[in-house]
Amino acid sequence: MSTKTTKKKSTSEKHQFGAETSKILQLMIHSLYAHKDIFLRELISNASDACDKLRYNAITKPELLKEDTDFAISLIADTKKNTLTIKDNGVGMNKKDMIDNLGTIASSGTQKFLDKTKGDPKEDIQLIGQFGVGFYSAFMVADKVTVISTKAGQKKSYIWESKGDGNYTIDEYNEEHTRGTTITLHLREDAEQFTDKHRVSHIVKTYSDHISFPVTFTDSEGETSNLNEGAALWTRNKSAITKEQYQEFYKHVAHAGDEPWMTLHNKAEGTLEYTSLLFIPSTPPFDLFHPDRMTRVKLYVKRVFIAEENVDIIPQHFRFIRGIVDSEDLPLNISRETLQHNNLIHKIRNNIVKKIISELKKKAKNDKASFDTFWNNFGATLKEGLCEAVDANRENLLEICHFRSSHDKDKLITLDQYIEQMPQDQDKIYYAIGDSPESLLASPQLEGFIKKGINVILLTDHVDDFWVNTMHEYKEKDFVSVTRAGLDADQDEETKDNDTTSKEDQEEQDKLIAFMKDALSGKVLDVVISKKLTSSPVCLSVQEGGMDMRMERFLLAQKQLAKPSLKVLEINLEHPVVKHLAHNITSDDAKELSELLFDQACIIEGESIYDTSEFTTRFNKFLEKALAS
Repeated sequence: MSTKTTKKKSTSEKHQFGAETSKILQLMIHSLYAHKDIFLRELISNASDACDKLRYNAITKPELLKEDTDFAISLIADTKKNTLTIKDNGVGMNKKDMIDNLGTIASSGTQKFLDKTKGDPKEDIQLIGQFGVGFYSAFMVADKVTVISTKAGQKKSYIWESKGDGNYTIDEYNEEHTRGTTITLHLREDAEQFTDKHRVSHIVKTYSDHISFPVTFTDSEGETSNLNEGAALWTRNKSAITKEQYQEFYKHVAHAGDEPWMTLHNKAEGTLEYTSLLFIPSTPPFDLFHPDRMTRVKLYVKRVFIAEENVDIIPQHFRFIRGIVDSEDLPLNISRETLQHNNLIHKIRNNIVKKIISELKKKAKNDKASFDTFWNNFGATLKEGLCEAVDANRENLLEICHFRSSHDKDKLITLDQYIEQMPQDQDKIYYAIGDSPESLLASPQLEGFIKKGINVILLTDHVDDFWVNTMHEYKEKDFVSVTRAGLDADQDEETKDNDTTSKEDQEEQDKLIAFMKDALSGKVLDVVISKKLTSSPVCLSVQEGGMDMRMERFLLAQKQLAKPSLKVLEINLEHPVVKHLAHNITSDDAKELSELLFDQACIIEGESIYDTSEFTTRFNKFLEKALAS
């Protein structure tokens, strides 16, 4: 009698990486990146984060720790198998976590990163350091990665494996495995140096010495040694921290490869005790303008990690800042839900914002060229804070805002500098909103101001449409848009008083205005004589209290307005075309010429023409007459 042997069916599941992840993996696998050792920095950083998360969760659920209460990160080398293992006893992962965290790059900036790639490995790989791709950097040195993980509080363990070929597998792991995650890198032949104790020790000392958990190395002989100090960097005295240590901590906490533009390390003592170690990047993060506007400063309480994303410890307009804040006063068991409504958090936030603004003000004064670079990177983000009516620091924020102006579009100035340069009889801050300084300087709206030497602030960021509607003055000087109807660019009161328009001229002007209002009935709100045009025949403007045209176009595009408002048409009586119209308002072409002038004003301002077909017909008609004459 024969006996059949039943083979246990494998429960291994095969998955495909997300499209974006596959592209990142290909960059890693074919990487020519000169500093491949950053993979270890990234994996140690992830292990540290896993320990931080469990330490926080255990505050309310101490049973998650059981008898394993001492967090640690272990590096284990096997020269015979040519493997390097990174093991932690942190929060761990279950099957779903593995799919979410290892199968997809859950970064809002991933697509933007990929959009910047050019297909040249040498150039593309330089972006890796800026992007900080964490776990996937392992494939720069390994041709196969194995991850075994047991989530805290759960019994089942899972094993994840991939060769970086577009697929990965997940299976239950039936052998014994303690809480946390074990990552084994099956190193490539040209990466065997990463099993060497001295090489690994140097990497840890360089990149990860600040990690607050002990990092140990076990060699092939079973000998274990400690590699880092294991003390949180921000707890050390500033004089004992080198520039290089600050830079590496920034790369750890920001998952970035650039150097910090500014480092702010402060310890507050007294009624409110906290330490902050904050960094301003030298290059904008990829997700800077993501709709979520997430802040990424980590909050610690007595060296215990509490939360990171969207903690109200800094405002959203400072979301480019990376770093940590460690409070001595907040309770360890504070929940993430109550963080947003905690008075201590708000006090710390207010103090930190004041400190940041103060340091930026010093930088602008002492190193203008460097500050200009910062402003070009983050100015548009900072100005979002001017829209927050409840922000007590927005007046101080406006002081450090820099702008381009009509006097010199290539130079950034503050509003204080603008006011210092104003003529004595000027009592307003004039501004123009548009798409670029060049287009604004070519706008008819600025003609009179430029001719009279009146400086105009040039606003070209989309946020400018909003903050000028919430902040109406600065140091008792009203903000006034040059698109306001009836605005007079002439600062000379004596010239204004000596208006010697004859009775005949006045009657002709009145007839022209009445005629054009009738000809453009339903298309314009009013027709007025311009006091700011010098070389253009017409321009559009809005009535006092009306919405700026670019803002209105934005709201129309967002379906927040049903239809555009009627504008005011300003006419230049000194222009030959307008003079011709004034002398020939009874001619057959007078109405069409009025409409053509209105269409021209719409085109210049970027407004829609009522009927493009009629405009083309009118335009061609006048061309034909001009050619025939």
